[in-house]
Amino acid sequence: MKRARITAALRHRVAEQARHRCGYCLSPEWIIGAVMELDHIVPVSHGGRTIEDNLWLACSACNDHKHDRLEAPDPETGDSVHLFDPRRQSWSDHFCWSDAGILVVGLTPTGRATVQALRLNRPELVVARRAWVEVGWHPPKD
Repeated sequence: MKRARITAALRHRVAEQARHRCGYCLSPEWIIGAVMELDHIVPVSHGGRTIEDNLWLACSACNDHKHDRLEAPDPETGDSVHLFDPRRQSWSDHFCWSDAGILVVGLTPTGRATVQALRLNRPELVVARRAWVEVGWHPPKD
């Protein structure tokens, strides 16, 4: 199936809605110095469409780890649960920061599954967050 073209206007609207940061790890574009990717919340391979309501920003690492998944196992129960939907769900309902803003902790089955599946505490990101915390750039205040 051929993907629909994402216009500059659509990309701009989604980036503004996402506040120019990854919907999963909350890393902002201005800190990482790279343009975020547009993630299909419901992947095209699962029938997701290239429309505003199905798009959100994701850093390349989170998007790569998400790949075409909709679900992942909750590491606590082993049950398959839906991954976090940054467009429709509130980050703070499913995650919190621990260790002074360095680690993402999953609070719910969805949060725990997303932390593990997308590797939200991947070593290179934890190192970066430590530096961001030291200069007062992290964690996000909202």
